[in-house]
Amino acid sequence: MHAKLWSLMAVSLQLIAASSLAAESGTAWKAGAASVDITPDYPVRLSGYGSRTNEFERVNQHIHAKALVLAWQKDAPAVIVTVDNCGVPATLRADVLKRLAAAGRKIADARFSLHSSHTHCAPMLRGVLPFIFGADLSAGQQERVNRYTEELTVKLVRIVTIALDGIKPAHLDWSIGKVTFAGNRRLRTGTSFQNAPNPTGPVDHALPVLRVKSADDKLMAVFTSYACHCTTLNFNEVHGDWAGCAREEIESHFPGTVCLVALGCGGDQNPYPRQKIELVTQHGGALAAEVARVVGQPMKPVHGPLRCAAKHIILPFDKLPTVEEWKAKTADKSRYIAYHARQFLAMAERGQKIPTALPYSVQVWHYGDDLLTINLPGEVVVDYSLRFKREYDPARTWVNGYSNDVPCYIPSQRVWEEGGYEAAGAMIYYARPTRFASGVETIIARAVKDLVPKKFVNTAATH
Repeated sequence: MHAKLWSLMAVSLQLIAASSLAAESGTAWKAGAASVDITPDYPVRLSGYGSRTNEFERVNQHIHAKALVLAWQKDAPAVIVTVDNCGVPATLRADVLKRLAAAGRKIADARFSLHSSHTHCAPMLRGVLPFIFGADLSAGQQERVNRYTEELTVKLVRIVTIALDGIKPAHLDWSIGKVTFAGNRRLRTGTSFQNAPNPTGPVDHALPVLRVKSADDKLMAVFTSYACHCTTLNFNEVHGDWAGCAREEIESHFPGTVCLVALGCGGDQNPYPRQKIELVTQHGGALAAEVARVVGQPMKPVHGPLRCAAKHIILPFDKLPTVEEWKAKTADKSRYIAYHARQFLAMAERGQKIPTALPYSVQVWHYGDDLLTINLPGEVVVDYSLRFKREYDPARTWVNGYSNDVPCYIPSQRVWEEGGYEAAGAMIYYARPTRFASGVETIIARAVKDLVPKKFVNTAATH
């Protein structure tokens, strides 16, 4: 009897020791990854540039969506998805979660992060930048936009399911590299701002990289993001821009690996130089080379548990234009301003309520004591990542923009006060009635603070 008891105690101690060792080594993680080609095989309008008048001319590079599933021990899985698109809307994301739940694969909202690459050479999606062309789409064009939106939704459900089915023991590590092709694009010219290189403007050249290896030390996936617009190219052809080239190069360098490329807070950052096809290969190659260098070096182990939280907030708009002001703007010489005014004037005349605020959701993940990730929707300007890496430990903080929704630009208080495209002008293309009210940065920062554990606070910055 006593021998049996001691035997059971010995087995229990061995299991506890094994569990502790797994947690220390990182094998308490499980991970799965999947990829799908999302290139359209029929004509469809591309988003990103309002000057285009026709559906795309040809496919220059195939575009993709990627999924990475992470689970610590017996915890529920968390999912990271990247999509080669100008902006995936919150409505499509919600539809993906709904369909996953209906298929018995329920993922909690806070544990699902979806990142748009913001390439300006991918198909338009229903509900994103609806006023970008300053004119209605034809019935046929709208039908094909709707068709592509549905097909993309189906494909995202599929890759998340495949990644969930393929989950297996894994190790997680991360580190931060650096690439320098992003530059501030808000150049002051008199009393306004021009979209041109501003060598003295703020930038964030950090390149955080998450490395996922199987239990037998084979590279399964890498996830990275960079604070820069995907606007190297401006032609009417399907292409993933520098993010697509980086992904291709990384996966070529590491065969069998799934590479996820997202964007940081690059709302006011452009790739420089730009607008030549050879430059997109140059930028993507530079980023891929840095990822390869980083994953080939010793990296910091990432332990769990993975805690995911989200907070839904409201960002108020400035004072809305009056009906008389809408009417006056319908005669504006800019077809974009006139079209925008006609749409809101029609809403007002029908008695529809004009929105006075934008629903917004902040998402914060933290991996044990090792890594904090902050995911922000929209075209977030670089001030946000620089701020959060001052307020929280910069050695453990990773900030993404273009996450979970791309409703419009998100200016900092500085940019809002300066004015210009990112502060106000771009709102017409996103079908927002006017610019934000002053103070949205404070609202967002307060929401982030509510979600970030105190252990990540940068105590040096608070004294």
